[in-house]
Amino acid sequence: MSAVAAAVLTVHTAVNARLLRVAPNARPVAELVSVLLPVRDEAERVTPCLSAILASIALPHLEVIVYDDASTDGTAETAGAVADGDSRVRVLRGGAMPAGWLGKPHACARLAHEAQGNVLVFIDADVTVTPDGIARTVGLLRAAGLDLVSPYPRQDAQTFAERLVQPLLQWSWLALLPLRLAERSPRPSLSAANGQLLCVDTAAYHRAGGHTRIRDHVLEDIALLRAVKAAGGHGVVADGTDIARTRMYDSWPALRDGYAKSLWAAGGSIGASAGQVGVLAWLFVLPAIAMVRGSRAGLAGYLAGVASRVIAARRTGGQTWPDALAHPLSICVYGYLTALSWVRRLRGTATWKGRSV
Repeated sequence: MSAVAAAVLTVHTAVNARLLRVAPNARPVAELVSVLLPVRDEAERVTPCLSAILASIALPHLEVIVYDDASTDGTAETAGAVADGDSRVRVLRGGAMPAGWLGKPHACARLAHEAQGNVLVFIDADVTVTPDGIARTVGLLRAAGLDLVSPYPRQDAQTFAERLVQPLLQWSWLALLPLRLAERSPRPSLSAANGQLLCVDTAAYHRAGGHTRIRDHVLEDIALLRAVKAAGGHGVVADGTDIARTRMYDSWPALRDGYAKSLWAAGGSIGASAGQVGVLAWLFVLPAIAMVRGSRAGLAGYLAGVASRVIAARRTGGQTWPDALAHPLSICVYGYLTALSWVRRLRGTATWKGRSV
């Protein structure tokens, strides 16, 4: 049965790969676009990120706001040097964070409060956009008639740990999320977004309550999409492969701690997280074990999982071989990171950038 289910998911991955929305070619954007950059101790990353934003084309009306969230490494000064007096750029320095807020939602809320644009484009400091990336993102939002789009950046993965885990990001929603249904459905479970690059209509953002409504959410990107849907809006993840790229983590400790801070929230409860990991293990790990024991059905299930990973990698610019062959191992590492996330959550030891989450 698991082999059949894995094969169905492979077909679904292929269908989604064809349905995945792609940003149109860049055209001049007539409306004011606010590009919002929350940063905390990002002195090494803010220069390429902000430089790429300022090199954007087809944006005659552009404002860029950087919110420095109490950095201790000179991030604000670095951002100011990159801007070099550019009138489109403002660098704001954050103060004390109010009780009940997490760092990123608070930074994004402050940015949105300052923004004047009809469209808000949130970008993380580890992302670099192509010159036409922002204009194409806004073009996709308007052409698709959506309230929020999240073009998923190409994920650069170099170390062994990165190549095991990072491809699961795009694979998960290509394999498991019915994209066309998700963008119109109000169901919270049918939501996927990535705060690394997220574009939202300003009016829809405020109708949804903005980041104030999701002030204590670790996965603020998905929470914002759910809030937009709850307010009657529509949104979905999209293809950002050729408009933005990022390398989220550069080592196993960084990757481990990054996922450990948030995977508990992806499940919502221990039971739900255990169920998610259990289903994935049934679909992709048990067939591999059966294959090793000589089962043809296990071989079929294993190959279906590999095929699904290959489709996702080719569609999103990821590494295909030999990475896809390790899909069962990737699922096992995901299970470990989920368990670790819950352990840290229950012990109150989960932190990110010096703050508890």
